[in-house]
Order: sequence, then structure tokens, then C-alpha cells
Amino acid sequence: MTFGVDVRAAFRRGDSDAVVRMSEAELRRAREAADPAGEVEALYSLARVAARNGDLLESERLASAALGVALDAGDRALEERPRHVLAAVTRMSGDLSRARGLYEASIELNQELGRPEAANSEVHNLGFTELGLGNVARARELFTASREAVFLHRWDAFLPYVCVAGAALALAEGDPRRAALLTGAADGAFEAIGQVPDPDDAAELNKIRTAVGTGFDADYARGRTLDPRSAFAS
Repeated sequence: MTFGVDVRAAFRRGDSDAVVRMSEAELRRAREAADPAGEVEALYSLARVAARNGDLLESERLASAALGVALDAGDRALEERPRHVLAAVTRMSGDLSRARGLYEASIELNQELGRPEAANSEVHNLGFTELGLGNVARARELFTASREAVFLHRWDAFLPYVCVAGAALALAEGDPRRAALLTGAADGAFEAIGQVPDPDDAAELNKIRTAVGTGFDADYARGRTLDPRSAFAS
């Protein structure tokens, strides 16, 4: 699907205006053509932009509408992306106990669908949920499993995200110097692939930057020069 490829690329590079323009056009086309896959993708894309803009209620509304279309179509594969956004919005809104259940269900769905890379990204997100709940050991276990899978399978588009997770874990473990280094590695990795972080990870990065402060600029600068694999070996 050309629309799906194009709209996701626009979102990853941070071009929200293009995402909205393409998604609204696709939504009209899909509804006229009775194409549930196109309708779900368009609503999902608009939900992601709403989350990026901080409008979590609108993001939830759009993702719920997309899920409704998927359920009506009876296609489990169409449920995956709306459920991902609903879990992310729930986490971003602070309802971490509910978010945990949604992420666990999303992991199971992706495993059922034979989508190991998507399942692994939800393991990453579940790690942040557990970290927010204060379960540092469980978060470490999930982040480590996600990172090792990314390295093993060379899911390189996810390399910046494992650095975000590593920085958050380092901060939780009382190591702001390492948190600064891995934040630098994350920023450098996003820049290298010409992308900006997804809304939930962008929010996590902002929390890390605020907590670390300005006392570790040299570590951050060093991190920007490191490949993510090298950053974790440091």
C-alpha cells in the first residue's frame, strides 16, 4: 500500500502536516470505496499526529474509531496498529496499570500475527510502563530482551529507541552520566536515520533531559559520536 508507506515515512521524519493531508484524503477515499484497511491506516495516522500534538483525548478517539473499523471487518491484523496507539495514549496519560495490560495484549496479538519486530517494540514499551510503576528489575529485563533482539536481528530502525530505554534505565539506577551518554547516542541515531522519536519516546526523552540537567554535557556530546552498539559497550 503506497499510502501506508508514504504516511509512515512522513510521520517518522516529523512532517505532521503531510500526514494529516494524506490521511484525510485517504480517509475519504477509503470510506467511499468501503476499504477498511485504508480507513484504519488513515485513522491510525491521524491518531498518531494527535498524540504528537499532545491531544491525548483526540488520539484515543481516533484510535478507538480505527479499532472499531477493524473489529467490524473481522480482521485481526487490522487491530494491531490501533491497539498500539491506545496502549501508548493510556501510558502517556498516566494510567500505567491499564497500559500494562494493553501492552501485554498487544504483544500477544503481534505474536499471533507472526510479527516479531512489532511484538519486540511493544516489549520495549512495556518496559517503560514497568519503569513508571517502579518495577526497575522488571523494566531492566524487558529492555535487555528488546535490545538484544534488535541487535541480533539487525532491526536498525529501532536502534535509537533502545538508547532511549537505556538512558531511562540508567537514570532510574542512579547513573546520570550514563543516562546523558545514551541520550546523546539516541539523538545521534535519530539524526543518522533522518527521523524524530515517536510521541511516547519523545516524552520519555524530555523527562530524561530534565532529570539529567546540564551537568553532563561532555558525556552527552560523546554519546552523539557513538554507534548505539558501541554506546552500550562503553
